[in-house]
Amino acid sequence: MIYERQVGVPKFECAEYAPKSKDYVVLIPIINEGDRIHQELKRAQEGHVSDYADIVICDGGSSDGCTAEDKLKSLDVNTLLVKQDTGKQGAQLRMGMWWALERGYKGIITIDGNNKDSIEDVPKFIDKLKEGYDLIQGSRFIKGGKAINTPFIRLISVKAIHAPIISLTAHQRFTDTTNAYRAYSDRYLKDDRVQPLRDIFMSYELLAYLSVRATQIGMKACEIPVTRAYPKEGKTPTKISFFKGNSELMKILLRNARGAYNPQ
Repeated sequence: MIYERQVGVPKFECAEYAPKSKDYVVLIPIINEGDRIHQELKRAQEGHVSDYADIVICDGGSSDGCTAEDKLKSLDVNTLLVKQDTGKQGAQLRMGMWWALERGYKGIITIDGNNKDSIEDVPKFIDKLKEGYDLIQGSRFIKGGKAINTPFIRLISVKAIHAPIISLTAHQRFTDTTNAYRAYSDRYLKDDRVQPLRDIFMSYELLAYLSVRATQIGMKACEIPVTRAYPKEGKTPTKISFFKGNSELMKILLRNARGAYNPQ
């Protein structure tokens, strides 16, 4: 099924393999993740994640065969959404969030699709959503969390720059703010003071914005421990280039601190 472009939501194709079966959904944005996404989904299968939440792939237009229907079905994927429009991660997440809210989920968990994160921890996010939290940030840096083979420059950037700026903007301390492994309540995403479904969120703006908006408007936020493991050898799995990508992230952080993404 094709969903035409609308305000704040890109045009996308939806392949629904199974009906809604849970109150919560895991959205996994990917593009050409190859076997990494399959390995992640295998871990989710071994951890019985689909017993707690529906698993949905938010594809940015992969051409490497990683979204083959038979493979995804065999790995308990509920639905595949394929963006057919402009934008990067932010557009993929807006596509997924709109679809998930329309389908009636009570909470949304997001996680990268490059097999770095402990997808087995999804039930812990759901527990916090059930406790009434609106934003739950996964952190490898708090007690119980594990940061494995984190590149030194990435470690310094998060701890010395990204996390302090986000914490100051949110008026609450967060430790792992570049981590897309987090959860949002439907109450948070539907609030008129938030409005995440806007076309200004094309790349990484949406993650930065949603990291701070909950506490700014008096909603409950917390961190829970997770594991993020980088490979010991080879290329670091990331879509952020060292110079251009990090420069753009800094611009987004500063705009976010000024309230540039708040609804007008």
